[in-house]
Amino acid sequence: MNMELLMSAGIVFVLLLLSGFFSGSETALTAASKSRLHNWEKEGNKRAALVNKIRERKDRMIGALLLGNNLVNILASAFATSVLIGIFGEAGVVYATLIMTLLVLIFAEVLPKTYAMKNADKMSMAIAPVMNVVIMVFFPIAAVVTKIVNFTLKLFGADMKADTGGSHMELLRGVIELHEGSDSQTQEQRAMLRSILDLFDVDIEEVMTHRKNVQMLDANEPIEKIIEEALESPYTRMPVYSDDPDNIIGVLHAKALMRELKARERANEDISEINIRELLADPWFVPEATMLYDQLQAFKLRREHFAVVVDEYGSFMGIVTLEDILEEIVGEIDDEHDEAVAGVRKQSNGTYLIDGQVAIRDLNREFDWDLPDDEDYSTIAGLIIHESQTVPNVGQSFTFYDLNFDIVKRQRNQLTLVRVTAK
Repeated sequence: MNMELLMSAGIVFVLLLLSGFFSGSETALTAASKSRLHNWEKEGNKRAALVNKIRERKDRMIGALLLGNNLVNILASAFATSVLIGIFGEAGVVYATLIMTLLVLIFAEVLPKTYAMKNADKMSMAIAPVMNVVIMVFFPIAAVVTKIVNFTLKLFGADMKADTGGSHMELLRGVIELHEGSDSQTQEQRAMLRSILDLFDVDIEEVMTHRKNVQMLDANEPIEKIIEEALESPYTRMPVYSDDPDNIIGVLHAKALMRELKARERANEDISEINIRELLADPWFVPEATMLYDQLQAFKLRREHFAVVVDEYGSFMGIVTLEDILEEIVGEIDDEHDEAVAGVRKQSNGTYLIDGQVAIRDLNREFDWDLPDDEDYSTIAGLIIHESQTVPNVGQSFTFYDLNFDIVKRQRNQLTLVRVTAK
């Protein structure tokens, strides 16, 4: 009797180990990082490749794991019940239920799954060869079970082919938000990754330099004045118009002008004879509704850095450069000619004086604010006008999105300076 008891206890112990193996394997194979395993496979890791192969057919994997797990759990419970009935009579059923529930819960479910969750990548590669064999052995039975399940779900109108995972963009954004960390480096990484995805949704109108802020040259001005304005400008490329600012006839590059001046100097020729139109590059016109991603690809394809933005009627709206788009990804790129703070000045009392034309996207990036960036507006002034449903006067104050906005300056119907205070 003692030998039979020991044998039965040994069998139950082995079955519990197998149950723990199946439970842990299920968690490890489903929780392992898809991206890391993919990279390891590309580096030649055969175990990672096997895990990826197993996970390609999740229905077969899950079916085999659940079949094995239920099989050993039922066998373990049957053996334990048989032994305890022999010892305690009918009361052994109650004892077996209590004992096996406790043992299965702790040693066959919680313990192996907890370990597997914390070591998913390592464990999935360790058990992959064994699981590959188990799946092949249990595949016929698991296939039948899968067909029965699919048939039953279909009877209740469940669509097994429906995509419930959301778009790839939504998944990527979710992964980015899960990139945890409170340090500034992690926040910058999150902002950069978000901005890369935003390239598909933001048009160049939101990042371009508006026409009123564009430094332009008039081709009809005396050449001496054109040269003086070009050399005093901090920009290497400047649009050139004739008669009307909407009539852009070309783009002057500082290098082209400097080469011409150098050539004239060597030949002792008068610079007044320079024909500015001969130095101009053909303007590249792009519609204001172009998405940033499309414009970035166009810059790469044409090997250009500068484009003139026009509206649907062909009117000049502003300019966009390759740097403008790159700044949307990596943040402000300052050089020796840029302002230390582009339109934002922090005060000693913790408030911010912000030019009305500053883009909301730049403020959200810099201060980690959550101001909405709507289709109807893209600047801080536009936000205030939209939310207040009026053009506020100097001195008026508003509170939106946990921030206080005080109107400091207004020019005609344009808000030029706003004080922002965090609540």
